[in-house]
Amino acid sequence: MALSDSYRTLGDLPARIPLFPLSGAILLPRSDLPLNVFEPRYLAMIDAALKGDRMIGVIQPGDNVEAMESPQGKAVPLKRIGCAGRLTAFQELPDGRLRIALTGIARFSVLAEISSDAPFRIVETDFSEFSGDLDEDESVERIDRQELMRVLKSYLAIRRLEVDWSTVTRAPLEPLVNGLASMSPFRPEEKQALLEARTLKDRADVLMALAEMAIAAGDASGGGGTLQ
Repeated sequence: MALSDSYRTLGDLPARIPLFPLSGAILLPRSDLPLNVFEPRYLAMIDAALKGDRMIGVIQPGDNVEAMESPQGKAVPLKRIGCAGRLTAFQELPDGRLRIALTGIARFSVLAEISSDAPFRIVETDFSEFSGDLDEDESVERIDRQELMRVLKSYLAIRRLEVDWSTVTRAPLEPLVNGLASMSPFRPEEKQALLEARTLKDRADVLMALAEMAIAAGDASGGGGTLQ
């Protein structure tokens, strides 16, 4: 059975999910997010997810939060919108870390945080704003692939990033747009805009707009390397 067959309606989605707050990282519907987990609080979260419905929410810390990948404590503000993913890959490493992959199912709004003794955060979710995430995104047909490739090439050039163009040119548009949105080195606020884009076409438009602003500014900060 395909993963999508398990989540056909809003009623198939959990009312409560544990959260993995990560600055600068987004999970998108029908996309995979690989993660290395080593902190005790998140090792406990993975263990709980494996015993339950295997669902975890990825969300960014709120505005003006101290710059760190995943802030400590439960009082740190969070963004309103995140994405729920199913734990689809799990590997224990010799040093005690876990290598996992989350597959995005649907975006959610945070309704309230649940008080618990767990070391990780748990929230009540509302998926209704993003019910379309459970269906195929027909807006993909309106994306201008040629324009996307033109902007991408210019952006990667100023960032001095390399990419396997043979793979890029063959990739279907949905995983291509979502992969670029997830992996491109945009700032957290820009990543959030990509997450919250209503449709895949909207996300491609935001992606190109962000890239063109960086091109116009000549932003090569942090450049160099490979975009995988």
